[in-house]
Amino acid sequence: MQYQRSSKLFAEAEKVIPGGVNSPVRAFKGVGGTPIFVKSAKGAYLFDEDGNKLIDYINSWGPMILGHAHEPVIKAITERAKLGTSFGMPTELETKIAELAVSMVPNIDKIRFVNSGTEACMSAIRLARGYTKRDKIIKFAGCYHGHSDSFLIQAGSGASTFGIPNSPGVTQGTAKDTLLAHYNNLDSVRELFENNKNEIAAIIVEPVAGNMGCIPPQKGFLEGLRSLCDDNGALFIFDEVMTGFRLAKGGVQELYAVKADIVCFGKVIGGGLPVGAFAARNEIMNYLAPLGPVYQAGTLSGNPLAMAAGLAMLSELNVHASIFERLDEKTAYLENGIRKVLTQNGVVFTINRVGSMISVHFNETPVVDFETAKGGDNEMFKKFFHGLLNEGVYIAPSAYETWFITDALSYADLDFTIKAIDKVSKTL
Repeated sequence: MQYQRSSKLFAEAEKVIPGGVNSPVRAFKGVGGTPIFVKSAKGAYLFDEDGNKLIDYINSWGPMILGHAHEPVIKAITERAKLGTSFGMPTELETKIAELAVSMVPNIDKIRFVNSGTEACMSAIRLARGYTKRDKIIKFAGCYHGHSDSFLIQAGSGASTFGIPNSPGVTQGTAKDTLLAHYNNLDSVRELFENNKNEIAAIIVEPVAGNMGCIPPQKGFLEGLRSLCDDNGALFIFDEVMTGFRLAKGGVQELYAVKADIVCFGKVIGGGLPVGAFAARNEIMNYLAPLGPVYQAGTLSGNPLAMAAGLAMLSELNVHASIFERLDEKTAYLENGIRKVLTQNGVVFTINRVGSMISVHFNETPVVDFETAKGGDNEMFKKFFHGLLNEGVYIAPSAYETWFITDALSYADLDFTIKAIDKVSKTL
């Protein structure tokens, strides 16, 4: 495939946008080469500025669960836009989508809408600190909760070490209140509680990780975290920005029957528009202003276009629960096909999958946390990525990102993808 126009557009963008992109992973730094500029998308396909058609496996990093330009969502946005695009005042739409979300997700009474997953997680942490009157939080190496200062922390020399800022601009004062644990390792969390008694406000976790590839929670991990929070008076926060309304109608809480105290949403809940949200029981949510002392606000929160898109999306998922079964079946079909061709071609690999989230790791050992994810053959991944791109298949341009499956994918698309992987893997 040829990408002359994308290359030209990227060169122009670099002059006026830092790195030529408005989110770093888009710059192809992890795989090399020039990013693809999209002109349009429909269903399971992207159409770039050079006229290439690509089968899409990132789907805007998750929200296009029913496909690009899904007609009910587009209609809802279009009709709403005719009435005005932003008011900074309440609308009935906000209540309708709130009622629907609360009815779909276990263990929540109230929800507040914001503008991004980053904002949702940031606000959830502030709420947890205000509610518990404690300052420290536990996060897991490799879990991404947005670019708020509290979350841009990497692991130190051990599980009980204070965090070290992972980006210039994050202060040591902020970093010291973020404690790092290892995903799927309860002992690392237990040690942090023992060393910081009555100081930890919350654990925040991607209950199914998606930012180090798809990494499922091992048996007993989420249940163990729930118990540790209960034993130590801390809140348990699920970052379901990726998994919410994707892995099940009620998200990971429904899928694994584990209760969270606060749940963060994004991606699917916005139907493709910028939306985030966080939700909890009444006694926690009532700590938010204007009812309580924890302040959180946003001019564009509850934007009518975003609410219309989200309501249309959630309404379909709520009514047609079979979508989740179809997604699981399609992703299992893809997984089995990939396993078959990579094995036949002698490629060393590991595949992780939960529902419609899947990732291929070029590792000999199971990938269960960030350390094992980093052990993959990244040079092989780069060849794999560009090989698939040349065949018309677009996956995430990073070895540390999950693929997202859309219901718009046909079995013919899946077969095409498996054949492309077969061809590419012969060259690895």
